[in-house]
Amino acid sequence: MFQLVLNFKFDCLRVVHLGFDTDYWFGWLGPTGSVLAATVLILVCLLAWASNLITLPGNWISVAAMALYAWLGPSEGRLAIGMTTLLIAFFFSLLGEIVEFVAGAYGAKRAGASRRSTIFAMIGSMAGALTGAFVGIPIPVVGSILAAILFGGIGATAGAIYGEWTDGKPWKESWSIGQAAFWGRTFGTLGKFAAGFLVVLTAIVAVLL
Repeated sequence: MFQLVLNFKFDCLRVVHLGFDTDYWFGWLGPTGSVLAATVLILVCLLAWASNLITLPGNWISVAAMALYAWLGPSEGRLAIGMTTLLIAFFFSLLGEIVEFVAGAYGAKRAGASRRSTIFAMIGSMAGALTGAFVGIPIPVVGSILAAILFGGIGATAGAIYGEWTDGKPWKESWSIGQAAFWGRTFGTLGKFAAGFLVVLTAIVAVLL
C-alpha cells in the first residue's frame, strides 16, 4: 500500500514536471510546434505594434511576448530567442518611450500647458486615434495608420484646448497650446511607432534568420 502511494506521488510529480518542461512538449510536437509558436509570437508583436497608435504600451507588450517565448519556447535552434535579442528589443522600446516623452513634454512646456490640459490631451488623443483607426483614409494598407496618427493629433489638440479654455485661459492662448499638443503627439507617436517597427523586426530576424 505504501509503495502504491509513493508510485502515485511520483507519477503526479512527473506530470507536473512535464507540464513545465517546454523542451519536452516542443520535442513532442516536433518542428510544427516550434514554427507555430514563432508565428504566434510575430502576430502578437504586429498587433502590439499597431496598438501604439492608440497610445497603448505596444512596444512593451512585444518585449513581454518575446520574453515569454524565450522562456517557454525552444531553447536552442534557429527559432530560439536569447538574452541578446531581448536586450535589443528592450533598448528599442525604451528609445521609443524617450522619444514620445521628450516630444510631448517639449511641446507642452514650450506652450505653457497646464496639467489639466495635458490630461485632456491624452484622453482626446486616445479617442481620436481610435476613431481614425476605424474610419481610416482611402489609401490602401496605410490608410488606417495615417488616420490614427492624424486623428490622434487632432484629438490631442481638442483636449488641450478644452482643458485650457475651461480653466479660464483666453482662446488665443488655448489655441497655441492645442497646436503644441498636436505636434507633440504626432512626433511622439511617429517616434514610438518607428521604435516599435524595430522591435518587431528584431523578433522576425531572431526567429527567421
